[in-house]
Amino acid sequence: MAEIIQRDGTWAFDGTTVRITPGLHRSVPLFRQTYGEITVPLEAVASIVFEPERKRGRLRMRLREGADPLLQATGGRLPDTADPYRLTVDVDRAGVAEYVAEEIRHALLLDQIPKEPTKTYLLPGPPVPVSVRSSDGTVSFDGTQVRIDWSDTSDRVKRATGPRIIDVGDLVQIEWLPNSGYEDGFLRFVTRETLFSKLPPEKDPYALDLWGSARRDLLTALVATAVTARMPHPSTRTGIEHGDRPDRPDRPDRPQPASTVPPPVDHHDVLLRRLRELGELHRDGVLTDEEFAMTKAVVLRGF
Repeated sequence: MAEIIQRDGTWAFDGTTVRITPGLHRSVPLFRQTYGEITVPLEAVASIVFEPERKRGRLRMRLREGADPLLQATGGRLPDTADPYRLTVDVDRAGVAEYVAEEIRHALLLDQIPKEPTKTYLLPGPPVPVSVRSSDGTVSFDGTQVRIDWSDTSDRVKRATGPRIIDVGDLVQIEWLPNSGYEDGFLRFVTRETLFSKLPPEKDPYALDLWGSARRDLLTALVATAVTARMPHPSTRTGIEHGDRPDRPDRPDRPQPASTVPPPVDHHDVLLRRLRELGELHRDGVLTDEEFAMTKAVVLRGF
C-alpha cells in the first residue's frame, strides 16, 4: 500500500486502484468535497507525475482519454483547485509523494496499461438522483430525464417556456463552461432539434446561464457528469454529433426519443398563456424574430 495524506486530501494505491479522498479542510473547494471519493482503476491511468516546488509540490495524475465521464463533461475546464486528479503536497512530504508516483508508474509498466483512448467509461460518475441549484435555476437528473426549473431571476423568455424536461435519449451533446467570476459560464443540453440553435445561454431554454456564485455554479458539473456517464460513449458517436444534418439518423438501432412527462390537465390554457407572453415579448422588441420563432417552437414541442 502506497499512501499520502495531506490537508488537500488522501491518495492511496493498493496495486490495482487509486483511491482519492478529498480533504475536509475549508480550503478544499466545495466541488471536490461534494463529488466525494473517487476510485480510479489502474487501467484508467495514463500517467502520474510529482511536480516539486519551493514551498509545496503537486501530484498530478492524467487519465486515459474517454475513461472518465467527469473529464469528458468538463472538457479540461475545471479550475486547478477543483481538479480531483491534482493533490497539493507539503514540502516535507515530497519524498512520500515521489514514492506514491513511482509505485503507480511501476504498476502501469508491469500491467502494460495502454495509453490509447478507452472505448468505454472506466469510472461511473456521480450517483443519481442529483440536483443542483444554480444562479439561473435548478437542474436535476434522475437517471433518465433532466429537468430544469427556472429561478425568478432567469430571463423572461425562459420563464415563459416553463420547466424543461429532456430525456437522455434525446441528447447528443452536453456543453459546459464554468463561471470564472469574471466571465459567465453555461451548461447546455444539446438535442437533435437544438443542435444548430444560435440562442445565447441567457435566452436558451435548454441552457443554464451561470453568472452567480462561481463556487456554487461549479456544482453544475455534477449533473453534467452524471448525464454524460449515461450517454453513449464518445467512441461510438457518429453522424449528427459530428455535424451531419439533424434529419439524418446516425444509429438506426437507437430507440426513438421518448416523450416528456404527460402535460397537466389544464395544459391547453397554460400553452395559450405562454404563447401570449411570448407574443408580448416579441411585440415589445425583447425577442428578435429568430428568437421568437425558436422559443415558440420549444414551447409547442413541450406540449
